[in-house]
Amino acid sequence: MHGVKRVRQSPEALAAKKEKEQAKLNSYLELTQTILAKKKSKDWSGEAFDLTTKLLQVNPEFYTVWNYRRDILLNGTFPRSSPQEINDILSSELHITTTALKQHPKVYWIWNHRRWCLASIPDVPQPAAVDEQEQGQASTEPAEVDPRGWQKAAWDREMYIVEKMLDADPRNFHAWNYRRYILSESPTPRPLSAELAYTTKKIESNFSNFSAWHQRSKVYAQMWESGEADVEGSKEAEFDLVLNAMYTDPDDQSVWVYHRWLVGKTPSLALLQREIKAIQELLDEQPDSKWCMESLVHYKQLLLQRHRSEVNSKEVIGDCSRLLRELRSVDPDRRARYAELEEKLLAAFA
Repeated sequence: MHGVKRVRQSPEALAAKKEKEQAKLNSYLELTQTILAKKKSKDWSGEAFDLTTKLLQVNPEFYTVWNYRRDILLNGTFPRSSPQEINDILSSELHITTTALKQHPKVYWIWNHRRWCLASIPDVPQPAAVDEQEQGQASTEPAEVDPRGWQKAAWDREMYIVEKMLDADPRNFHAWNYRRYILSESPTPRPLSAELAYTTKKIESNFSNFSAWHQRSKVYAQMWESGEADVEGSKEAEFDLVLNAMYTDPDDQSVWVYHRWLVGKTPSLALLQREIKAIQELLDEQPDSKWCMESLVHYKQLLLQRHRSEVNSKEVIGDCSRLLRELRSVDPDRRARYAELEEKLLAAFA
């Protein structure tokens, strides 16, 4: 760390440290060999399961051991367990992965195991009818139990947990992907309007949240397809939100990517001209903004592709060439890319 004086260690201390590290490595290798041998022999015992716990606490990225752990549950533990016991075991597995994710929030295999646990939760068994005729009473039917009760409870907890994770790291794309999985598979559907409000909250707290913008596009696509939201009206509101984000941080890529999605591939002439004018005004204030320039080139090319007969194509081509030349100065690391784009532009439209 900066500002902290480094303490020189003696040769003896360094040797002791090295010996300790070697001992840990040897222990890890021995444990790994033991587990792989048990896996090869199809050992589905509780002892083998406990050994996988021990190893995964050291190395949660060892996906082979996660796979073996699931095999033990499927082949050794679940066949001799009641539905209640299976549900309890899976709840414990979810708790273990929650603890692991606090230290390793971006390890794929932990998230994968969590998905498997959720998908494996059994139905709640229905209570048997109680026959009381021997006692001189009428036979009674038991109250029906929701067979998906355990699943609903677990999936509801998952939404709470993933929101806590996104509070800790709002841009963790693993958590966002997992959130989309929960929303699509949960037995208790979440209203799209609620998810849209959630993305608004995340974006307003930090415009530079690419995952939140991406999630927002997914939600709107569903709302438009289902007729839950008016396409034109909601798009106009989005353009206002995006413009605010552009002016707040014109160098942030995420808002520009979302803006391109919002404009789409077949925009009207009026829409293109309006958005080009707004971006040009921002470029006048931020003359070195790479994303302003790139976006203007993109939208002016859309003008040429979709509305060439309605615009001064010579002027538009000249504007694109000038912007691409300026980009070579503003973004020299990609100057070859901009030169190639200009060649393609002239070949296609000049």
